[in-house]
Amino acid sequence: MPMKNIDRLKKMDWPKHLILMFWTALIILPTLWVVMNSLKTSGSILTDPYALPVPPHVENYQNAWEDAGLGRGFLNSIYLTILSVFFIVLFSAMPAYILARKVFTGRKFVYYFFISGLMFPTFVAMVPLFLLMTKLNLLDNHFGLLLVYTAYSLPFTIFILFAFFRSLPKSLEEAALMDGAGPYRTFFSVMLPLAKPGLISAAIFNVVGIWNEYVLALILIQSPELKTLPVSVANLMLVMQYKTDWGALYAGLIMSIIPVIIIYLIFQKQLASNTTAGAVKE
Repeated sequence: MPMKNIDRLKKMDWPKHLILMFWTALIILPTLWVVMNSLKTSGSILTDPYALPVPPHVENYQNAWEDAGLGRGFLNSIYLTILSVFFIVLFSAMPAYILARKVFTGRKFVYYFFISGLMFPTFVAMVPLFLLMTKLNLLDNHFGLLLVYTAYSLPFTIFILFAFFRSLPKSLEEAALMDGAGPYRTFFSVMLPLAKPGLISAAIFNVVGIWNEYVLALILIQSPELKTLPVSVANLMLVMQYKTDWGALYAGLIMSIIPVIIIYLIFQKQLASNTTAGAVKE
């Protein structure tokens, strides 16, 4: 490519880079401000909220973890997120595989029936869901919330995994059948490992969604010892109206976003490459 064309492309790209830099600063700067205030006393936050935390008050995190009860909510969220994502991916992979690889009457209807759940607003089912969980004696326990998380996440996860299973080569499935592998062994030993990129992408999206979920946990869980981290942080914000431990509040906010950031940093390259992997079909 001639040098003039390269220079012209570079000149055309600088507005995009400027917009991306502005957007990055818009996201990072408020987060850094919260991090700084999480290491300061309440007096320092009120008098000079933009000053550096010198010296840093790490005890804010201890106060948020122990005194404000965020530690219990943190552990509850980890427990629910791990179990929910496991069952979501497992129960979504099975129908996604059948819908993507098998031909049967009504396949499109079943597929669109699952996908129609993406258009179903969560708030529409709040009252019926509350009454149903009450009658089933599943209110105010983690198992009931686990079932709801799994059911609500199935449509989106099936939508993602359907594309990945459809893009896998048919020759591998046929070779497994010729070697004597049955349908279950073909799925669990051959097709499921090959769909690992899609499983990871679906798991990451669900981890972020369930970790930050607030409304369902607020409605279906009443016991303080069973509340998740988002509900605990919201309760802490209400308590801060009558107390002045703002450092603990900011520390709680940082504690709630650290796991998601860590997961993204670990899987960011894999997530970026896996997003378009299911778009290629043999």
